Amino acid sequence: MTTDPAAPTTATPARQEHSLRRGTLGTLGVTFFVISAAAPLTAMAGGAPVAMLLGNGPGVPAAYILTMVTLLVFSVGYTAMSRFHTSTGAFYSYITRGLRQQCGGAAAYLALFSYNCMQIGLWGLFGAATAAFVTDEFGVSIDWWVFALVGIATVAVLGYRQIDMSVKVLSVLVGLEFLVVLILAVVIAVKGGDFGTTSLSITPLTPHALTSGSLPIGLLFCFASFVGFEATAIYSEEAKDPKRTVARATFLSVITIGVVYTVVTFLMVNGAGVGNIPDFIAKLADPTTFLFELSNGYIGPWYTTIMRILFITSVFAAVLAFHNAVARYTYALGREGLLPDHAGRTHTVHQSPHVGSVAQSVLALVVVAVFAITKQDPVLALFTWLCNLGTLGVIALMATSSFAVVAFFARHGDLDPNRLRTFVAPLVAGIALIAVLIVGVANFDLLIGTGGVLVWLLPALLLVAAVLGVIAAAVLRSRSPERYAEMGRHRE
Repeated sequence: MTTDPAAPTTATPARQEHSLRRGTLGTLGVTFFVISAAAPLTAMAGGAPVAMLLGNGPGVPAAYILTMVTLLVFSVGYTAMSRFHTSTGAFYSYITRGLRQQCGGAAAYLALFSYNCMQIGLWGLFGAATAAFVTDEFGVSIDWWVFALVGIATVAVLGYRQIDMSVKVLSVLVGLEFLVVLILAVVIAVKGGDFGTTSLSITPLTPHALTSGSLPIGLLFCFASFVGFEATAIYSEEAKDPKRTVARATFLSVITIGVVYTVVTFLMVNGAGVGNIPDFIAKLADPTTFLFELSNGYIGPWYTTIMRILFITSVFAAVLAFHNAVARYTYALGREGLLPDHAGRTHTVHQSPHVGSVAQSVLALVVVAVFAITKQDPVLALFTWLCNLGTLGVIALMATSSFAVVAFFARHGDLDPNRLRTFVAPLVAGIALIAVLIVGVANFDLLIGTGGVLVWLLPALLLVAAVLGVIAAAVLRSRSPERYAEMGRHRE
């Protein structure tokens, strides 16, 4: 007898009562979560200028188009799987059903490690940005870690409670950061390029600009700016209509992020002068002030103050989104036996993955404390090291899940006869993402801004996490063959 891959799991009563809050999120709710993780204002103020400086200079807008197209191709296979598979385990679940349990265990621990890196690393940027703002505006000097601890406590409360509370907070923050970036973009478009002295040029969108400088480095930073969009499947068990919501939110997120990033960076390049970009950014004390320099020149210091405030809230929105993702991965792995059963419980009132939420908050507190006590730089160390490491992990997961989609539909071709959707698109996406991953590992010293032992030690941690996942799956197989067989199963 063949088991239906899309059939819901028959759970024991003890596990059945611990479920997430069903039917809570619509397409826009899920989209807000994933766009928050991508953090548009943070990407434009932090990632884009560095991509222009170290990557392909004025060609970054075209690189964003290329990245968007690649991720849309990835999304074709990713969402094809989502129509037949619902699980908050997302990458872990897809890879398990496509490439079997051992690969699923590796993906589980790699995902948990990578998203924790992203979330905790962002606390360094949040603390540093908030401390700098308070010093500049009020003349009060407070250590960065104080603001990080306040942020961790706030996110802990929001993550512990019902998910719709997080949606309300994120919808406001995301809306404001989009608004402030788009207003600056409109002003640049109206006044013209090079701080209003020339007309706009289409050069940033040409093939020549795309291939200038170092395109691979530029693409790495562009891919990093999108990290978070793939988390749509994490919220599938809480979606109102999982089979449609995940697909709609995925494509809506990629297109929205891609179009906004392309338009805004096109106008940023024009704003400083197409031929001046690398030199202009290199002369700044900090490349991440580039967007604020444009704001000062085109609108005024008062608007830059607003942008700096929303930059801080943008980072906060991102850490809240990643916190929710980590909590749900922890819940999924606890439910299926790859973590202690206690991790797979939900709150009796809020139906939130409160155990995973608390565990993530404690881990963030410990890591931030270690970096603060050892006096590491919050941006150059905590943020740069962990977020770039997490980005490589997510790219590896995306590539592997693409191949998992191919394998899944090769065994269950009757579910979807469209080979373009179930074979060609995921195969092309998987190969492209593997290429991006190789370039990322080969140039990791540029990504973290340092050399030495960290260049190989940090990426090696991704392999350690994957190996631990394989071991966890093997232990589960020997301890409970029934639960091992259920790993990654579809859940209504």
